Parts: sequence; C-alpha cells; structure tokens
Amino acid sequence: MNNLSIHQHHSSYGILQRLADVSLIGISLYLSQWLVQQPLNYRTPNAIMAAGLIFMLCGEIVGIYRKDRCNTPDRELLSVIINWVISLSVLACVAYFTREGTDFARGSMFTWVMLGGSSIALARMIMRVVMESLHSSGWAVTKCAIVGANPLGLQLLENINQNPGSGLQLIGFFDDRRQQRDCELVEAQNYTIGRLDDLVARVQAGEVSTVFLTLPMRAESRIRWLLEKLADTTANVYIVPDFFVFELLHSRWSSVGGLPAVSVFETPLYGVDGWSKRVFDFGAALCGLILISPIMVGCALLVKLTSRGPVFFRQKRYGLDGKEIWVWKFRSMRACDNGPVVQQATKRDPRITPFGSFLRRSSLDELPQLFNVLEGSMSLVGPRPHATAHNEHYRKLIKGYMLRHKVKPGITGLAQVEGFRGETDTLDKMQKRVEFDHRYIREWSLWLDLKILIKTFGVVLQQKNAY
Repeated sequence: MNNLSIHQHHSSYGILQRLADVSLIGISLYLSQWLVQQPLNYRTPNAIMAAGLIFMLCGEIVGIYRKDRCNTPDRELLSVIINWVISLSVLACVAYFTREGTDFARGSMFTWVMLGGSSIALARMIMRVVMESLHSSGWAVTKCAIVGANPLGLQLLENINQNPGSGLQLIGFFDDRRQQRDCELVEAQNYTIGRLDDLVARVQAGEVSTVFLTLPMRAESRIRWLLEKLADTTANVYIVPDFFVFELLHSRWSSVGGLPAVSVFETPLYGVDGWSKRVFDFGAALCGLILISPIMVGCALLVKLTSRGPVFFRQKRYGLDGKEIWVWKFRSMRACDNGPVVQQATKRDPRITPFGSFLRRSSLDELPQLFNVLEGSMSLVGPRPHATAHNEHYRKLIKGYMLRHKVKPGITGLAQVEGFRGETDTLDKMQKRVEFDHRYIREWSLWLDLKILIKTFGVVLQQKNAY
C-alpha cells in the first residue's frame, strides 16, 4: 500500500526475516555441495553474499518484506518462491558474464535451487505460525479501537479475527450516534460501545495505540473533530474508507504524484500476481495440448466426417478490458452465428449436429481455446466469454456487467462450477453468473484457480446444463 508521507520502516521482525533468508541461502548452498561431495572453494562465500544481496533487493521490489497485516499465507508463499526464481535468474546472468559459476557442479546447483527455495518458504511459514502463537498469547500485540458501530466496523472486526498474525487486539467500539441494529450486532460480538470522548481519554492514557475510523464519508465533521483530538496524542490513526456504498470489484491503494488514491474497480492481476497467472496458464495449456492432442485430432476428424462445414468455429467475443478477440471452438452446429444477433443454444436445439451434441455435453468443443490461452487472449480460469451480441444486450440490463472483463476470459470459471453453466434463458440466471464472476475477481488467487480447475472435471462428468 503506497501512502502519502507513510514509509515502510525496517522493524526488528523485518530484520530477522532478512537475516533468516540470507542464512538459509548460505546453509543450503554449503549443504548442497556436501550432498554431491563437491569440495568447498573460495567462491562459495562470494556466491552466498551475491545471492543474499540479490534476493533482498528483488524482495524489496516483489514486496516480500513489506509488512502487510492482511497478507494471506498462500500469497506470501507464492511471493517468496517467485522472488527466489527471479533472484536465481539474475544470479545466473551475473555468473555467466563474470564466469564465476564454472567452479560449481551442476548437481550442487540443482540441489541448491530446490533446497534454498523450499527452506526459505518453510522458514516463512514457521515464523508466521510462531508470530500468530505469540500474538494469541498476548505478546507483541497492538491494542486498537474501532470508531464506528456500523457494518464496516463489523467487517473490519471480522478481518482482524481472520488474521491472527496481524497482532491486532481490539479493545472496543466507539460511536456517539448509534443505530439499534448495529449496536445489537456489535454487542453480540461481546464488545461494548463507548463514546468518542471515552476513546480520546483512553488514547491519552496509553491504553490504545491504534485507532481505525470506519465512520461514513458523510460524517466529515465528526472525523475532523476526532482527528484534532487525536493529533494531541501519539496514536496511529487509520481511516477505513466507507466504500461499501459502491460495488467494489478489487480495491487497492496507489499513489498519483504523491497523492493517495484507492481503486474502486480494478483488476487483481497486477505485478507478481499477473505474471504468476500468465506463467501458470502458459505452462498448463502447453502441457494440456501435448497430452490431449490425440483427442483433439479425433474430434477434428469426427466433426469433418459427420457434418458439412469447417472443423473449427471462430466467434467474436469480448476479452480483457472489453477488447474483441476471436475465440476458437470445435464446430458443433450447422449454423455459425457471429453477427449482431446470436441465439443461445437450447435443449434439443435443431442447429446442433449429432456429434456436436456430444461435444457440447462433454465440453470437448472448448478444447481449441487452449490455443487462445497460449496466445494470451484467454486464461484457463476466468469469466466465460459471451458472444458480442449477448454482451451488448446484457450490459444494458445488469449493473456492473462489463466489470467481468477486468480479467481475461477463461475456459472455465467460478460461475460454471457453482451451477451456472449452459443456457441463461432468464435474466436472473445471467445475473447470478455475473455475481460469481465478480466474486472470482475479488477473491482471485492461484489456489482458487486450481480449485476451480479440479471442480471443473466433476462438473463436466455430470454433464448438467450442457447442450
């Protein structure tokens, strides 16, 4: 999170992380040479220092040392592994041009790659568990308060409870204007609600070190009054924007010429996340094409032999950022609609060929879209692309419909594995599909992609809503 006049500082925990990383890089290199019985040489310490320095510099860019209270374990693990791969790539280039890598056996280098990355990742997870345990026991916790007995404050409380590694310990809610329903929900969490004057007094007494303001944006006067009071203390104060009045897609902080800005509609696939998804898509699609090439050849022959027309069907659809792409499929119909009006396939649709019916039920007609994944116009997992005519129709009827194009369309998606596959003959069905697409974008992770891919096989075998 990039904030105006807020800088990342190297805490003792951050220094410990850096020392642990460099130590493990050195230990794993010595251990790798010992395992392959390679004699140690004077270049080994130089390699350790270079690798440690490169790893830490790349880590600053990737953000593995950034203190993020809401960083999930899988995201932290992925960032560390990616940082290790980048660091090794840079180190390999340095070794190539300086010819410093000739004294290291290939076996020891391969072992080092595997041992170094896994040991650093394992150490991170152990440190995370230890810190969560220490926080749970009351050690090194930050006592905080939430200003605003409202749904946003309750959401913040839930986030704190779900992230024990954050070290935040809530001491209570404070609000002068109380809604009965919100107060009941707060009290159901075993928290009392104090007044703002009480909060100021407790902050001045040193009982609270961090304050989160979750008041609505219209409460500017109360926010200003409280900030003036807290400015006479040393408490850390954070404003949690009341952006739930909007339909947030994927929000993050950024900076525009030093001025902080928060995104309301944003793609989750920026930086490391975007590269990791692209590498995963390309590698998995390439392996998939190699493995299923006999099936694709068989499907192509049967399409050609069972009906007149081309083997493949290309249709214009919206891709990333609403740009038109050509999506490939095995032809399953006698007609190939690709104009301003496209009729969805229905049950017992006379346009579907006999073999095309099998292709559609088994989803084998989607296999050529692996070529779309390789070229980068599609992803393995994402919102399913609709015909251009359908996009233009539904964008006028469904709020936020076009936001599903903030990521690349996918061969499969969250909506499809949750039961919204096939014909959308009612507006409600399309609305539900769009809701799941938005949820996918908000909650995206590589782990979520893997779960969707695994679920897809079960959905395809059941052959529900596919015709």
